[in-house]
Amino acid sequence: ISIAPVEDFSVTRRYAEDTNILETTFTTVSGSLRLTDWIPLGQGGQLSWSQLVRRVDGLDGEVRLRWSVAPGNRFNSTQPWVHTDDGALLIANGAEQLAIQSWDLGEPAVSDRSVGCELTISAGQCGVLSITGGEDSPVVIPTRERCVESADLTAGRWRDWAGSIRYDGPWETEVRRSALALKLLTYAPTGAIIAAPTTSLPERVGGEKNWDYRYMWVRDAAFTVDAFLSLELQDEAHAAVKWMLGALRRTSPELRVFYGLDANEPEGQHVIDVAGYRHSRPVRSGNRAARQTQLGTFGDLFEMISLYVRDGHRLDPPSARLLTDLADRCCDVWLTEDAGIWELTDSHHYTVSKIGCWTALDRAVRLADTERLQTPHAARWAAERDRIAAWVNEYCWSQSKRSYTAYAGTDDLDAATLLAARTGFEQGQRLTTTIAAIRSELQHGPSVYRYTGADGEEGAFIACTFWLVNALALNDQVDAARKLMDQAVDLANDVGLFAEQIDPTSGDALGNFPQGLSHLALINAACAFPPSR
Repeated sequence: ISIAPVEDFSVTRRYAEDTNILETTFTTVSGSLRLTDWIPLGQGGQLSWSQLVRRVDGLDGEVRLRWSVAPGNRFNSTQPWVHTDDGALLIANGAEQLAIQSWDLGEPAVSDRSVGCELTISAGQCGVLSITGGEDSPVVIPTRERCVESADLTAGRWRDWAGSIRYDGPWETEVRRSALALKLLTYAPTGAIIAAPTTSLPERVGGEKNWDYRYMWVRDAAFTVDAFLSLELQDEAHAAVKWMLGALRRTSPELRVFYGLDANEPEGQHVIDVAGYRHSRPVRSGNRAARQTQLGTFGDLFEMISLYVRDGHRLDPPSARLLTDLADRCCDVWLTEDAGIWELTDSHHYTVSKIGCWTALDRAVRLADTERLQTPHAARWAAERDRIAAWVNEYCWSQSKRSYTAYAGTDDLDAATLLAARTGFEQGQRLTTTIAAIRSELQHGPSVYRYTGADGEEGAFIACTFWLVNALALNDQVDAARKLMDQAVDLANDVGLFAEQIDPTSGDALGNFPQGLSHLALINAACAFPPSR
């Protein structure tokens, strides 16, 4: 769905304050116009149908404009076609139907696959384009008046929601934008936050690291609850916990790495024979990590539940029994190799996975101590927790680098070990020297690579920069943390959004976009600083 001037133009963009309404200003040699995009909300919140409204306002002079609606073919699985029904212009695309309506945007030219028009917009003129759709459901055909009026209603709904965000710190603008971005990434029926709404955007253009992130990771769910509770967004935190426990019941006694937005178990990965972004291949649907063993997921789950309970909430008995069984299972399996947090194909005793198991049992013990989990096994959980700590400190420590390592038996580093600060596994001298080693080996300007050797394969991982900020703040290096945080927030694009990765040299965004984990890490880093005095 494109709208842009025909001639060369410059462009500036911004979100209307405290909303997800995007305003784009195009300027050409002959004039300028403003394009406003929004997904309408109703009086009760999200509508029961899908709609996008795009409003064009001429600001100065005249601008020759072209717009078109040309749906894709769902990875070669459908062939869209245009037809009319009692005067309504519709595009069928498999089970999906789109209704295309335009007012004061010229007489659309219609082909069998697309709809569009070229016209001149003068100062003071206003045109409106509406696209509504649904899958296996009736299609709503709104009036122009209703489309235009929905802008004020939508802005009001967003500002009401943004008004409930509680954060008082130096990065208020960035925190609020991140929260608004995460709200857009939320699947309203279940409360799941999608890792990213895209698939196969490459971590290096032309490379093969092109993954499908259209799921919710258990790891992200833990960061979500932490972030939302810190901002006092109780409804969203509760929804994430409810989604997680519902998903867990579907696969118990197994804990998957990620789940579908409907909380069902995801299918495996398959490759699709289409050209990807800037011809990067392969394009994938599904993710190979669906059946991986990632022991750190135990820690993510129990950290989420611990934060939720600490905030004053209560577990239901079936959920408490599931968690008790999973704590027992963590005791049994922690000393096995896995794929690690980065979902690699080589199995190792990854340090961050062991720290995750330590976190799971530490939080399980705390839940048992406060009688949130009823179990005779708390002593076992505590004993295994202490064994994990001793094992990590013996086998996952590099004396030469004075740092925790990526996995047992290597001197390679992993930025994810910075999460030892957040979990409380280590906040003393070993954290101090690990931070120093990671900054020396993995940091490039404000950007941080995931692990040793990643700089030859991909961009720097944005969440790692915020994990470094978080670790510095918790390690009493507040001035260094604040300086890095100021640099890190500037890595966002022009409207405050983050991709998964960034090229530290060019500043180009890499990987899927926008990336929920990047925004979650920003919020959690901002909230890690001591309160301002």
